[in-house]
Amino acid sequence: MDSPDIESPWLCAAGESFCGSFNIRVEEGNAANILHVLEVPTSSVPYNCSIPKPPPLPIKPCTKNKYPNRFLHCSFVPKETKDVWDKLFKEGNGADVYIITMDESCIQAHSSILSIASPVLGNILQQSKVKNGFKYIKIPGVPHEAVYAFFRFLYSSCFEEEDLKKFVLHLLVLSHSYLVPPLKRVCEYFLEQGGLTKENVIDVLQLARNCDAPRLSLICVRMVVKDFKAITSTEGWKIMKRANPALEQELVESVVDEDSRKQERLRKVEERKVYLQLHEAMEALLHICRDGCRTIGPRDKVLKGSQVACNFPACKGLEALVRHFSNCKTRVPGGCVHCKRMWQLLELHSRMCNEPDLCKVPLCRHFKEKMQQQSKKDEAKWKLLVSKVISAKKALGPFSARHAGLL
Repeated sequence: MDSPDIESPWLCAAGESFCGSFNIRVEEGNAANILHVLEVPTSSVPYNCSIPKPPPLPIKPCTKNKYPNRFLHCSFVPKETKDVWDKLFKEGNGADVYIITMDESCIQAHSSILSIASPVLGNILQQSKVKNGFKYIKIPGVPHEAVYAFFRFLYSSCFEEEDLKKFVLHLLVLSHSYLVPPLKRVCEYFLEQGGLTKENVIDVLQLARNCDAPRLSLICVRMVVKDFKAITSTEGWKIMKRANPALEQELVESVVDEDSRKQERLRKVEERKVYLQLHEAMEALLHICRDGCRTIGPRDKVLKGSQVACNFPACKGLEALVRHFSNCKTRVPGGCVHCKRMWQLLELHSRMCNEPDLCKVPLCRHFKEKMQQQSKKDEAKWKLLVSKVISAKKALGPFSARHAGLL
């Protein structure tokens, strides 16, 4: 935000009044005398070996529940039970259903178990006819190993990790098509926790949208936005571009929107830094004019000298600005950039000060009177600036210099 211009016929006389309000001492210290305050202070209390050791950390409090959380829901499936169901599926004892895969291979299953595990399979079995004592279900377009892993999961909720890695997309489609939420959650979790790559993210994104997996879809979009340049060079992107140009346009717009949001966040961060610096300058100006700081302060204060560290980060820069202002020969608006900045800081303080009659900052009351003569446009600019600085001050909470009791 541009700082409002300052125009007044009495600024030169006011500058003389400003200089007369300070006691400025020539500082003789060098950089070595200043940098020592940044060092970590060491304790002056000698170490006493007779001090007893602290007590040990408290142990985790005992809970009333003596059993794991899995017992609380009255559900516990031991490994032996899973092995029994796994064996029943693999051996096919008493099977009455044949599942035909794309390579014409057969997998034996039990209609009662399939009907309970999947309502869709139950409806298919009710409508299918019995031939030679068996019912038949065809699952085309899916590799035999993926179909085998799917039906094994229906029995025992077990699967091989290698099968999941290799056929996760097939299993995601099967679990969605035949309404098997547990397997669908397993597939989504696997993809979300490292299963996504630059080569498959576009395919997973399209499947996630078709299979009603909004979280997985969002993660895919974020990955595309994050590594857009590399993903656009993959084969999956090229195929999607030809088959689904609307999705391509949507992803490009997401990248543009994310870039715009990033630029806006950076702009707001930089803007907030400026307002925080102005807030620190207001704190330091009041500190100098009321209490004095090292080699500069009010006439009625004894200066502390350069050996004492100051708790206000902006104090050193503001002190240099005051020294320049007191010695500048072109102390008029537009004549000196540094002096103009000093005038603006003084006016900003005046607009933020609630006690101009008691305030020790020079020209505070004079700027209060000047406000009545400004145009509405300048007044609106100053009000906006004051509101931004006050908001930055409130954002600091109890950690600002004044709230911390440093004044």
